[in-house]
This record gives sequence, structure tokens and C-alpha cells, in this order.
Amino acid sequence: MLPETSEIISVMENSVKDWHIQSKEHPNPFQTDSFLYLIYKKNQVDTIQWHVEDEIRRPDLSDKELVGFKRQIDSLNQVRTDIVEQLDDWFLNYFQNITPKKNARMNSETPAWLLDRMSILELKIYHMHEQTERKDAEPSHIQKCSEKLSILLSQREDLKTCFTELVGDIQNGDKFMKVYRQMKMYNDKNLNPSLYKKQ
Repeated sequence: MLPETSEIISVMENSVKDWHIQSKEHPNPFQTDSFLYLIYKKNQVDTIQWHVEDEIRRPDLSDKELVGFKRQIDSLNQVRTDIVEQLDDWFLNYFQNITPKKNARMNSETPAWLLDRMSILELKIYHMHEQTERKDAEPSHIQKCSEKLSILLSQREDLKTCFTELVGDIQNGDKFMKVYRQMKMYNDKNLNPSLYKKQ
């Protein structure tokens, strides 16, 4: 059964908070075969990558450290994509008995990829909120970040509505989902010329 959209967002929000308790991956509190397990896992990967992306922009990094972070980002990107595709499979199974209407429209974005955007948004909200509570920043910085946070919170409501409506449209047969796998090539030793030519 698909949880309510508000519950999905809450799981993402809690995942971000959980990671920040010790600045490392937090044990997944959900059953391994559940939808929310995938949601929590997906956000944990996004949270890890967020902080690696912060680190790689440090001006004091050595070339070796830079390469190490870049490889970590590539690996995390692959894991992120794999989890979204697992969610795509979950939705395909969930909607398998739905017969689209003759005039049903295809949505360019699957529910899983919309959840990907929602997961990243929760990270933006958390870290922008952090900026509004800084004691070492100028009042103008706090004001600008507060305004941005307000926009991000509005976006959360927008995406919540979009996801709920998309799922409803698919369930009603007004839209149908079609999965296009990402088929990332840069991590594949058989598809990336820079890798297979070195073998």
C-alpha cells in the first residue's frame, strides 16, 4: 500500500535529521521489503552525497583528495539512480492492474523521479533552516536565507500536491507511467571508452 504523501515527506525529513545526529548513515528503521525502506535509504544516500558535494568544493583539497571525492560522488550517483529505479519497479507493480483510458496521457516524469526531487528538496530545507539560525552571520544573511526557506517550504507543498495528483491520475487511468531506465554509461567498464580502452 502506498503511504500518504505527507508520511513520505516526513520519512525524508526524519532521515535528514537522523544522519545529522552523528554525521553518518543512520540505521534504516523500516522493514527491508517495504516502500518506506526505499524512501529512507534513498534520502540517506542523498544526504551523504550532499555533504560530499560540500567537501569537494573546499579550496584546500589536494588533487588526491579531490579525485577521491569525485569517485565517491560517481558511486553515490549510481546508487541513487539504482534506488529510484527500484522505486519505479515498485510503482509498476503497484499500478499493474490499472487500465489507462483511451485518452490517457503519459507523464514525462515517473512518481519515483518526482520523489527524487522531493528528497533533494528536504535537504535544501534542512540546510537553509540551519543558515537562518547561524550566530556568526550578518542579519542580512539571515533575512535572505529566511526568505529562501519560505520559498523552499512553498515548493514542498507544490511537489506534495503534484505527487498526490500524479498518483491519483494514474490510479484513475487519466495518466500512465512509462519507465525509461537511466542507462548511465560512465560507471560501466563496457560502455565508457575511457575504461574499456584501458583494459
